[in-house]
Amino acid sequence: MTSDPAAPAMRLASTGTILHGVSVGEVLGVSTLADARLIAGRSGLDRIVQRLNVMEVPDILAWVKPHELLLTTGYPLRNTPQSLDRLVADLDERGLAALAIKLGRYLDELPEEMVEQADRLGFPLILLPNDVGFDDILNQVLTDILNRQAGRLARAEEAHRALVQIVLAGGGMREVTAEVAGLLDVAVAALDSGDGILATAGDAERVAALRANSPDGHYAVVPVVAGGHHHGRIVAYSDSGPLTSSDVSILERAATVAALVVTKQEAVTAVESKYRADFLRDVLTGRGGTRVAERARSFGWDLERQVSVLVAEIDPDADERPAQDRMLAAWQSAVRRYDPRGAVAGFSHEVVAVVGAGVDTVRLARDALASVSDCTFSTGMSRVAGGADLLPAAYGQALKAARVGRQLHGAGAVAHFDELGVYRLLSLVNDTEELHAFVRETLGSLAGDDDVENADLRRTLQVLLETNLNVAETARRLHFHYNTLRYRIGKLERMLGNFTEDAHLRLNLTLALHVLRMRGI
Repeated sequence: MTSDPAAPAMRLASTGTILHGVSVGEVLGVSTLADARLIAGRSGLDRIVQRLNVMEVPDILAWVKPHELLLTTGYPLRNTPQSLDRLVADLDERGLAALAIKLGRYLDELPEEMVEQADRLGFPLILLPNDVGFDDILNQVLTDILNRQAGRLARAEEAHRALVQIVLAGGGMREVTAEVAGLLDVAVAALDSGDGILATAGDAERVAALRANSPDGHYAVVPVVAGGHHHGRIVAYSDSGPLTSSDVSILERAATVAALVVTKQEAVTAVESKYRADFLRDVLTGRGGTRVAERARSFGWDLERQVSVLVAEIDPDADERPAQDRMLAAWQSAVRRYDPRGAVAGFSHEVVAVVGAGVDTVRLARDALASVSDCTFSTGMSRVAGGADLLPAAYGQALKAARVGRQLHGAGAVAHFDELGVYRLLSLVNDTEELHAFVRETLGSLAGDDDVENADLRRTLQVLLETNLNVAETARRLHFHYNTLRYRIGKLERMLGNFTEDAHLRLNLTLALHVLRMRGI
């Protein structure tokens, strides 16, 4: 899912699970409870009732369940009225919705402490009329709950059919949010996994309040999950009252359909991405055929102008497949910013971009690298190429620059082909075995890494050549005594020849050391 870069990010907390059932206040509105009286706990009238139970055994606490309306005559407590003092706290602790009790038969009144405790906890205490049977209450309230559940499911199913039809007709996230906003008369936003806004719908003022995360309103948030991955959220905002459980059911159906939209978009994107990558690979290897420019334009690419090729290769020790996906996403975003007509595609082990000659390619590469935090990649840049026919040569230059740059500068290197110096010439030698033979003939036993002393002597030789045989400067860099370095120079000349006097030998030794640094390229 791609968010609108111009849209502000949203940070909305989920409202949590909304329970399905009827509130205690609604229960008091049924006909059988017309004469019932609320004697405490008015602040808890919005507690949800999902089931009913009758308490006529002493150990009822072991059997009660959350969101129950508990009915009792007080029979189990007739001989232990002191138990009433703790009953409200125990029921509230277990998540019950309310307690409805008949007085006069087994209990004449409720202790004042019990009433005060119910008010303090917001736990409704309901005084039932004596002429109403528990079976009538059970039947009517349960019927009301079931009817509401059935109505909610029917409404959700109707909404689901409408939303699925949108997707089947080719609609996307905009159409889904518009449908939900119309069904619920709210503002709706679809957010991606980074809370960027993908689409909004509804009254303009409500949408503005939703974008601003206004505190004066009611929110409901449901996740969009597909294939076990979290892809974002659907957020609804109402300024006229809290969203009902039925509303949330529709939002949940909308999130399911949104997940379908996401997976469809991902499938289409994957196919298109592979098609683009195959086409660009053919162009870069000289197999693009005719109508290359025309086919490139169908992807929004311009390959007829002066361009440069960039190749990014994942550095060793990275978790390659996930890193490749993140690297491709980073390069796609960077190329869109720097050159909307540029081409970018992911190959099996690298990402390749073709951008206009006027683009600051070094900055583009560093921005892409900075966007991937858990791995690094080295980038090579080609010379400017004019036209699709010259792209294969430019691709080869960029590939060599990436690999030589990594060897010279380490992971995360950004190198231009023209800046490789002698390494550029060495990289053009296709016969690597000939290069290795040259190293062995020139350096002898110093060519290998098996002997620690020889590797140390090779380091001494390298610094000597870098300082143009300045013994004092070499001793300073290597932290050697002057006499120690003179002894090492003598040993090196016995192994390699009189390089301090032979400029041609020094050139050979320098080239051999450069080839060693390019090992693995």
